[in-house]
Amino acid sequence: MSSKVRPWLLLLSLVLLAAGAGLTPAAEAEPAPTFDDNYVKDWGNLQLVSQGTEADLTLDQSSGGAGFRSKSLYGSGFFHMRMKVPSGYTAGVVTTFYLTTQPEEDSTRDEMDLEFLGDKDGVPVTLQTNVILNGITKEQRLHLWFDPAADFHDYKILWNTYQLVMFVDDTPVRVLRNLSGTVPGYEFPAKPAMVIRASVWDGSAWATDGGRTKVDWSRGPFTAGYQGFDVSGCASGGGTPCDSPDLWWNGGEYRGITDEQRAAYERVRKEHMSYDYCADKDRFPDRVVPIECSYV
Repeated sequence: MSSKVRPWLLLLSLVLLAAGAGLTPAAEAEPAPTFDDNYVKDWGNLQLVSQGTEADLTLDQSSGGAGFRSKSLYGSGFFHMRMKVPSGYTAGVVTTFYLTTQPEEDSTRDEMDLEFLGDKDGVPVTLQTNVILNGITKEQRLHLWFDPAADFHDYKILWNTYQLVMFVDDTPVRVLRNLSGTVPGYEFPAKPAMVIRASVWDGSAWATDGGRTKVDWSRGPFTAGYQGFDVSGCASGGGTPCDSPDLWWNGGEYRGITDEQRAAYERVRKEHMSYDYCADKDRFPDRVVPIECSYV
């Protein structure tokens, strides 16, 4: 046998050597959080799919909808959910992601809502953001720059002692600074414990055309998808106020929005907002709007 190394054998050795170099176990990626890690079914038709990394909520005439809630209460945090709302004809259908104090039926509750209001074929879904303070609802509505039923998008609520900001993907769509300690009469959600909730339900009484267009059950069932079940929040038992860890505002990052975020927020208000309670003077006594409207 010749002592010379055949070219094909040398090539094979190099291939095997390269393959062997990749056999060293790589660091395993953190598994995606599942629904059961932080949430529980609340009511209605909820189906877990993709090994619990997605929860589908379905509204039909027999169920009346569905919902889930967090296992813990939170006193502050940066709350995140990926959502895809029902598609097609969805008049009267309401899809939500929100924080609320307990009990939810309390007439003096605080709440922060992202509500998607369905509509007729060809009419864009409306995103309504609510800030409820001591039971008084302060809503804004806008039409998004994409179809929220076509794919999953990120929806976030940042709530700490400095500000409340609601994001669509990374764009602020609602901002409320906490000026309660410096501006007399200024209110800010500061109750010590909130539960995270999500739901899809029949809002025929008000959601589309002021309640004139109802859910068409023949077009159902209506299913909303939820993903991203990690929670970046400060759990609270409700007994004492819960300050966020330094993570929430390290270096001032979460004390206020950046100049770039402010510019994006102003564009949203100018180009996409269809209703702002601050401009609806008819709903307030003596047509005096709430004081926070002067500090947008």
